Amino acid sequence: MSSPAAVPPPPANLTRIVAASLIGTTIEWYDFFLYGSAAALVFNKLFFPGSAPLVGTLLSFLTYAVGFAARPLGALVFGHFGDRLGRKKLLVVSLLMMGGATFGIGLLPTHATVGAAAPVLLTALRLVQGFALGGEWGGAVLLVSEHGDARRRGFWSSWPQTGAPAGQLLAAGVLSALTGLLSDDAFSAWGWRIPFLLSGVLVLVGLWIRLSVDESPVFKAALARAAARTSDGATERPPLVAVLRDHWRDVLVAMGARMAENISYYVITAFILVYATTSAGMAKQTALNAVLIASAVHFVVIPAWGALSDRIGRRPVYVIGAVGVGAWMFPFFALIDTGSFGHLILAVTVGLVFHGAMYAPQAAFFSEMFATRMRYSGASIGAQFSSVAAGAPAPLIATALLSDYGTSTPIALYVIAAVLLTLLAVGCAQETRRRDLDHVETGGTVRHAAPAPAPAPGGDARTA
Repeated sequence: MSSPAAVPPPPANLTRIVAASLIGTTIEWYDFFLYGSAAALVFNKLFFPGSAPLVGTLLSFLTYAVGFAARPLGALVFGHFGDRLGRKKLLVVSLLMMGGATFGIGLLPTHATVGAAAPVLLTALRLVQGFALGGEWGGAVLLVSEHGDARRRGFWSSWPQTGAPAGQLLAAGVLSALTGLLSDDAFSAWGWRIPFLLSGVLVLVGLWIRLSVDESPVFKAALARAAARTSDGATERPPLVAVLRDHWRDVLVAMGARMAENISYYVITAFILVYATTSAGMAKQTALNAVLIASAVHFVVIPAWGALSDRIGRRPVYVIGAVGVGAWMFPFFALIDTGSFGHLILAVTVGLVFHGAMYAPQAAFFSEMFATRMRYSGASIGAQFSSVAAGAPAPLIATALLSDYGTSTPIALYVIAAVLLTLLAVGCAQETRRRDLDHVETGGTVRHAAPAPAPAPGGDARTA
């Protein structure tokens, strides 16, 4: 299914679309990662006092994992309405939900003020964060994928992916500045609230930009075709039903592909704040600075990997990243164990460079697996359902392994096992680089009142 020669949209329009997706994903990942960093640094003391240090951290990371549990539900709800109503509307809703929840966390009373109600309220707002993020990713990458030049889809759609390191960079930068300027007592007392409250300002900026962009032309064309078929007596099947019936293999491939990418990322960026401070004896400021520097490099390499996927394919680049992450795990922990700041930077940076090779082509790869009228649902379900088994428990499992064994070896083996699952999934996938996004899978999205005509010899029964 080769993509016809595509005429790129006006550069200014495409730039605005990319900017809208990027700033939105940056804000949402800032909110999400800010929680993860705070969970590793202060939430164990503020919301779970009286516990041993690692036990308090485990409880803190448990509320962190709860946000992942809500992401599949967000994928289902946002995916359904995103395929029915459009990408833009749902992206505005997700941004408001995420920003509101994060701002609310900044206003929360702690355990010292309201007792057991504090962690309950924290968990509730974390659920809202996870629900919103479950719908954000699919819409953001589709808005760019469906606007952009098909010949450079991997490059353009990788830009919303840079929202993850940009959000991490912003979160780590704000926390690093505050921990450097404030004493530990001041940061624990009130300083930790400032980054959460800043989210309100960021949301206003992101909302202004997102409201200025147009809906995906590919989606509008598919919606018009669906309306024409419905007027002819056809019945539109719900996107979720269509995905699970006709694309369940693609959903499983996407879930498997996410395992190594998701687990390695949260081990490298979230658990590292625990490992570097408890096992390597480094200051939390040092660990945050290392993540800050590595995230800047991560931001730069993602578009480069995306561009490479346009030249050699999504699967080869993905495999490079998975194998690289697996091979790097033992050196990663060995470098941190030296206690050297330079070695810590090297460990995190190389890990994120390899991670970027998986993360960059992911947007185009998953978008190209599904038809337009089920693409939001399919891409979101494949990406977010895996997060429950991958990213959600990763810091929790890594912390528990460290607590039980006192060494990094089981943690490295845990990541390598995830890499093997990802390699199996990507090996079972088809290369999607030359697929046309403006296709309609009539067998998947529409149940016709009369039998559909037989496909032409040599054609694809799914493609119109």
